[in-house]
Amino acid sequence: MADRELGSNTRRPDGGPVRTATSQTSGNRQAGWGEEETRNPDGDRPIRSAGGAPDPANDLGPDLLGIQLRFSATAIGAQAIAAAQEYLSSGYEWVVDIDLEKFFDRVHHDRLMARLAGRVHDKRLLTLVRSFLRAGVLEAGLVSSTEEGTPQGGPLSPLLSNIVLDELDQELEKRGHKFARYADDCNLYVRSERAGQRVMKSIRRFITVRLRLRINENKSAVARPQERKFLGFSFTSEQPARRCIAPKAKLRFKERIREITRRTRGWKLKDVLEELNRYLDGWRGYFDYCETHEVLRGLDGWIRRRLRSYQWQQWKTFRKRRSALIQRGVHRQEATKFAASRKGPWRLSHSKTLDRALPISSFDRIGLHRLWRPA
Repeated sequence: MADRELGSNTRRPDGGPVRTATSQTSGNRQAGWGEEETRNPDGDRPIRSAGGAPDPANDLGPDLLGIQLRFSATAIGAQAIAAAQEYLSSGYEWVVDIDLEKFFDRVHHDRLMARLAGRVHDKRLLTLVRSFLRAGVLEAGLVSSTEEGTPQGGPLSPLLSNIVLDELDQELEKRGHKFARYADDCNLYVRSERAGQRVMKSIRRFITVRLRLRINENKSAVARPQERKFLGFSFTSEQPARRCIAPKAKLRFKERIREITRRTRGWKLKDVLEELNRYLDGWRGYFDYCETHEVLRGLDGWIRRRLRSYQWQQWKTFRKRRSALIQRGVHRQEATKFAASRKGPWRLSHSKTLDRALPISSFDRIGLHRLWRPA
């Protein structure tokens, strides 16, 4: 069915524009996300992709598979960070941090199609890709045309965008630079600040003139790696450098935990724990790659304090608080005095009394997941 559709040029996006939504980025910028659709080869039901990763290389031919594998195998986040760490250990202690301004919105359609045509000779496939790029976007009920860019979240966007930046990779390799790139995040490593400024100037010219993209001057810089972040990570100043969680990533983490454990939610503690554990598991799955485990232990302690504060608020009355403390082994006289305290929940959550009533083991028993798990 798919072959017949390609042969008759009837396989297209679902006939309408790409639906988009916006989300707040770490730099307080609104980023657009798209949802592309194509009809199911076996029927009229649309196939959607919103942030998923189908395998478009199956349709685009074997010549593109190398690029896709290069992207998914050598530029996986952990491997890119490990490569950066290796450069630092080799004496390349300055980073040229390049941030492409609205990269997914700036991809030049004609240049992208020209590079694609150099690898794919089936005009039907090229027509199909072009139709995705020019499908337009639907936002807040209004349709607008798309003269450049690839919608984020679509099945083709990761591959097509990487085709554009593969030209940058080849140029950096030809010049002999030490670099690590994941999607549109690219860092180059040099031995001195002077060399970094020279490289920044040269690469800026290449990206602007050859790739027809823009560098975000406010977010790009030549600096020590400890002063920058790469994929949510940074590095310690000691030698050998250790991978650590970037300050902004920790700040966003704490903001999310505060939302989940907000004392005015009125949820039962077990319901809060269920949502909290889901978030902790996902966050740990990514940031467990850091080598500053003391930071993870510190965050675990801070989370438990948030939960002690939440539980104290849940008990509400003097009688419930006093009774709960006594049941948890606090002496009756101490429990009476503590339950009558006029201090706020957050301040009391750091007290020895509440630490004894709600120790670490109590959170383990109710199923709180830890960020730091000893080997």
